[in-house]
Amino acid sequence: METDILLWILAATLVAAGLAGLLFPVIPGALMLFAGLTLAAWADNFFYIGWKTLTLLGVLALLTYPADFMASAFGAKRFGASPRAVAGAAIGAVVGIFFGLPGVLLGPFFGAVTGELLTQGHLGKAGRAGIGATVGLVLGVALKLAIAFAMLGVFAIVRFT
Repeated sequence: METDILLWILAATLVAAGLAGLLFPVIPGALMLFAGLTLAAWADNFFYIGWKTLTLLGVLALLTYPADFMASAFGAKRFGASPRAVAGAAIGAVVGIFFGLPGVLLGPFFGAVTGELLTQGHLGKAGRAGIGATVGLVLGVALKLAIAFAMLGVFAIVRFT
């Protein structure tokens, strides 16, 4: 009984940290959320949540990663950026991860601006591409949160119905 309570507390902690990690890049949010939900299933001896549900939750967790990279590139493209600026936004998103929160926020912007400047040499268009990449980043965070809440919803529906 005490072990079950400890597992549930640890699972809730992992889920909360995972949700925070979707907003703060230094924490692997989706993986922690998935680990917390898996631990919660284990606390119930996998009675309610089985391998099919865990597989679905794992796939959803994995979908959060391409959402991040593609959203910045999509935002830059929607704001009229060149293909090189779109690639720069994606590269900036990847490189930005290594510089913490400022890098994640500014990496796609500077990547798109650099790519557009290399193509066009026009600062106004480059700034517009950078803004588009930043808008895409915000959309990416919203998409990741939507996927995370879908994971929580699937877990809750299967576990509590």
